[in-house]
Amino acid sequence: MAVMVIYCLVPLLWVIFSSTKTSEGIFSSFGLWFDDKNVFWQNVQDTFSYQNGAYTRWLFNTIMYAVVAGVGATIIATFAGYAIATMRFPGRNALLAVTLAFMSIPSTVITVPLFLMYSKIGLVGTPWAVIIPQLATPFGLYLMIIYAQTSIPVSLIEAAKLDGANTWTIFWKVGFPLLSPGFVTVLLFTLVGVWNNYFLPLIMLSDTNDYPLTVGLNMWLKMGAQGTANGQVPNNLIITGSLIAVVPLIIAFMFLQKYWQSGLAAGSVKQ
Repeated sequence: MAVMVIYCLVPLLWVIFSSTKTSEGIFSSFGLWFDDKNVFWQNVQDTFSYQNGAYTRWLFNTIMYAVVAGVGATIIATFAGYAIATMRFPGRNALLAVTLAFMSIPSTVITVPLFLMYSKIGLVGTPWAVIIPQLATPFGLYLMIIYAQTSIPVSLIEAAKLDGANTWTIFWKVGFPLLSPGFVTVLLFTLVGVWNNYFLPLIMLSDTNDYPLTVGLNMWLKMGAQGTANGQVPNNLIITGSLIAVVPLIIAFMFLQKYWQSGLAAGSVKQ
């Protein structure tokens, strides 16, 4: 456990300390401590203003992709997972089998076929080419199916039906309150997945103004290593941009944690 903590913590500490240094200071000082000259806030300002605010556009794009695709995928997974777990209908077992099958297929395998299909209908090069494929999350759907099966007592649903509640009312009044911890869990997974997705937007997007942070920062990294006609990107801006990119995810975890915990308390049912 200690080895894993060190393995994860050391790179993060290096990014934090390096974001306070100049490009020269990154290579001339010890990586896991501050340099004599602290330029953190200047690095932040330069990161957001470099290339006419390219980083600001990428950050906005990433937030937009994460919110639209992450929230959309979570809502779809919740509705579908609840239906598969609590209802009996033709094809239910087939849907379960397909869900399990898709969980074993890496998303990169279907990215090129998606590109070919989207190019024929004119979606390549638009934000929709990044959003639509991420609305389907087999792992999130499977997680919601399992969570609904274990957290929603059948007797509770039957009691609601006897009281005259319809399917929609049962979902919102009975099912969703019990599913809220699972909803938040899937939401966190999908937000992180969309936020960190690199290959899909790299393939689908051609305009740098539509790039998310993953693709944009990688472009800066290549420019910093090789140099281009637009100049060589300072390494301290790349590192500072990487640190800033982590902050929204940390805020999301901290904000959603209380809803997760309250949902667990509200979802405890005695049978």
